[in-house]
Amino acid sequence: TPVQIKEFGAINKIDFSPVPPYNYAVTASSRIHIYGRYSQEPIKTFSRFRDAAYCATYREDGRLLAAGSEDGSVRLFDISGRAPLRQFDGHSKPVHVVGFLSDKYRIFSGGDDYSSNLWDIASSTGIVSYSEHTDYVRCGCASKVNADVFITGSYDHTVKLFDARTKGSVMTIEHGQPVESVLLFPSGGLLVSAGGRYVKVWDVLKGGQLLVSLKNHHKTVTCLCLNSSGQRLLSGSLDRHVKIYSTTSYKVVHSFNYATSILSLALSPEDETIVVGMTNGVLNVKHRKPEERNDKFQMKRQPAYRTYVKGRTYMPKQEDFCVSKPVKRVLRKYDKLLKSFQSSKALDAVLEPPIMLHTPEVTVAVMQELHRRGTLRSALAGRDEKQVNLLLTFVARRVIEPRFTPVLVTVADMMTDIYQPVVGQSAIVDKQFLKLQEAIGKEIDYQEELLEVLGMMDTLFATFTKKRDTQLEENKSNGLTEIIETNRND
Repeated sequence: TPVQIKEFGAINKIDFSPVPPYNYAVTASSRIHIYGRYSQEPIKTFSRFRDAAYCATYREDGRLLAAGSEDGSVRLFDISGRAPLRQFDGHSKPVHVVGFLSDKYRIFSGGDDYSSNLWDIASSTGIVSYSEHTDYVRCGCASKVNADVFITGSYDHTVKLFDARTKGSVMTIEHGQPVESVLLFPSGGLLVSAGGRYVKVWDVLKGGQLLVSLKNHHKTVTCLCLNSSGQRLLSGSLDRHVKIYSTTSYKVVHSFNYATSILSLALSPEDETIVVGMTNGVLNVKHRKPEERNDKFQMKRQPAYRTYVKGRTYMPKQEDFCVSKPVKRVLRKYDKLLKSFQSSKALDAVLEPPIMLHTPEVTVAVMQELHRRGTLRSALAGRDEKQVNLLLTFVARRVIEPRFTPVLVTVADMMTDIYQPVVGQSAIVDKQFLKLQEAIGKEIDYQEELLEVLGMMDTLFATFTKKRDTQLEENKSNGLTEIIETNRND
């Protein structure tokens, strides 16, 4: 059950500390609240802002916190204190983007004055200022691989990659809509940008080449984050949904629905907690359900070896009455699935390579049973390219065996009916259908040749039979003549 916490205003940023106990900073209105993972009240508050605060972000060691403000200044806080350690003044308008470079000693910032600045923490001075954007700079991130590289996204529809060693941007990517959030993969090779209804993935190493464009939201995408392994990408939107994508296929694998529009989201470093901030000032905290561990069962002492071998060598006497222990019948996986009427899973179980190669009769028997039940069509339907390829390979290879032919011809007929609409969309599936057609065509040719041979053999057998009958009749007639002649002589 999610925990709901009410803040003073819309939540524009949530950031988890990179170090245990993984507290998280929530920026809303003119305050920054620090929450423990399971606390419903803030354990610390930074409120030294005259107006709104923006984008409170932790440093890699979790000891410092940087935040922008409505008055154009950037403030640096020590987690153990309350007053700002440093204040950087250089922006003329509100600062919405703040972050640490990976060397931990420099801060980058972006503001509504269209500029992106770099600051030195030790001397509290500005290092360099870039004014290449032509609209508000509203998002940014730093590279974890290169300590001099950081990225900013702007409402001018562009994402720019800056190198602190140069006087200008080294790469510009055109997103196509006002950019609300940017994200770099840990490897530094892939960049994700969000703006409008689109989430786009770019290859930085190929000069900003577009890899994939995702359009799964109905309204503006406002925030992005990655899980700890980099295998899942999360996006939050004004359409009240958080979508979770697989970073291998970029398909949506899960979705969360919330009460109002989402402005910010964050995932804990060990993927145990997801925190979402909304426009109505509500903070929604969800925890992963802990795995149940039966410690009592684990601590239970196992029987000694002599318990298992006790009585094994005992020889029964003549007067003993022996009771045989019933042998427990262990069902195979596909038998259990058939018993529980899980047709599709039962078919999957017998399509595993060891069963298909060594005991194909089991696979065909399960298909026959599914056909008898009337569920074979539903079990064959709804499969992906890999599974269809596996099925067609098996059918094409085994359909010519006489013992399997009646069942597999039915399966091939159903597969053709079901997957006819997708022919031409996958080269692999098309190739397997052609192989099946070729196998059946060859078998029909063999059958025709066999029928011709059978016809020839029938003709030969018929000829032999006529000759034998003629010889028998001749022998019979010769015998009768001899008998008649003998009687006359007598």
